Amino acid sequence: MRLLHTSDWHLGRSLHRVSMLDAQAAFLDHLVATVRERDVDAVLVAGDVYDRAVPPLTAVELFDDALHRLAAVGVPTVMISGNHDSARRLGVGAGLIERAGIHLRTDPAGCDTPVVLADDHGEVACYGLPYLEPALVKDEFKTDKTHHEAVIGAAMNRVRADLATRPAGTRSLVLAHAFVAGGQESDSERDITVGGVAAVPAGVFDGVDYVALGHLHGAQTITERVRYSGSPLAYSFSEAAHRKTMWLIDLGAAGEIEAERVDCPVPRPLARLRGRLDDLLDDPALAAHEQSFVEATLTDPVRPADPMARLTERFPHALSLVFEPERAEQDAVDSYAQRLKGRSDQQIAEDFVAHVRGSGPNERERTVLRGAFDDVRVDDTVREVAG
Repeated sequence: MRLLHTSDWHLGRSLHRVSMLDAQAAFLDHLVATVRERDVDAVLVAGDVYDRAVPPLTAVELFDDALHRLAAVGVPTVMISGNHDSARRLGVGAGLIERAGIHLRTDPAGCDTPVVLADDHGEVACYGLPYLEPALVKDEFKTDKTHHEAVIGAAMNRVRADLATRPAGTRSLVLAHAFVAGGQESDSERDITVGGVAAVPAGVFDGVDYVALGHLHGAQTITERVRYSGSPLAYSFSEAAHRKTMWLIDLGAAGEIEAERVDCPVPRPLARLRGRLDDLLDDPALAAHEQSFVEATLTDPVRPADPMARLTERFPHALSLVFEPERAEQDAVDSYAQRLKGRSDQQIAEDFVAHVRGSGPNERERTVLRGAFDDVRVDDTVREVAG
């Protein structure tokens, strides 16, 4: 069985206020063409279809068009909701849409009810695990601990229990939206840390033939059977070096895997440039980036006049300016943003306590802080979905 694994479309998202809708439409054209040209048997979309819970109408229209085109191809599509999606909104009409071969899996309670696909070698049970927010699904899965490993583990126990009831030799797929240990993050993914822990071990998915992951925006192989497709487009300059692809997975008669990366169209490359402004404007080696989206880090000791206006004379698609002035080593002082880079909200709060009090928080205080951040994040999620 030939599968096309994609995720993290983020329909409706922009890049530094530049609409990506045309680029997203071009990707969906490419997706449908790939399904036809490569004889794909099923499409797997591992969450974050939209960029936010209430997407703009233009994004909804693009999604609607994509569903019609996938249905017209006659190839089954299995799709789950991600942490950016409103599961309830995305799942509206799922029963009706299923008649057209588009299988939306947005209800955690249905994670052990597979879409059953078939080829010449028999059945393939395809299970959809939508994004599982621990605080919101712990009662459904009856877990004592409110973290990702607990709820995903409970969901996978249900999957394995259902799979055990199926005929011997039934192959299996799982779609999941999660941060799996070993994955490489980028700046454009929303933090899903719960209780100070974001990642789950790959072993939680043991027992199935292939796991199609979404959430991280870089295509990556966690294990031979556990992979991220990544986003089809770059949504931050931290993704400038990404090769944007989909996975073409051939699932053999005994569950063996062959994987190929299928490149996605690049509407405009991203470039991260660094140096003094005059050097960036004069360096002939940078001619290759003149039509790229550009993030420029200026190292001039003194901020130049009108830097963006001057930069866009050569790089008309420059979108972002960062200032990191060159300093003598003895005068080097990190900016506030640099000091915070890579630190979680929890770590920043603990640093603040240490700064004000002279000593960091004890374990009880860390637990209180962690609970507060988790409560705020869950409250934001609930209000976004209800909004």
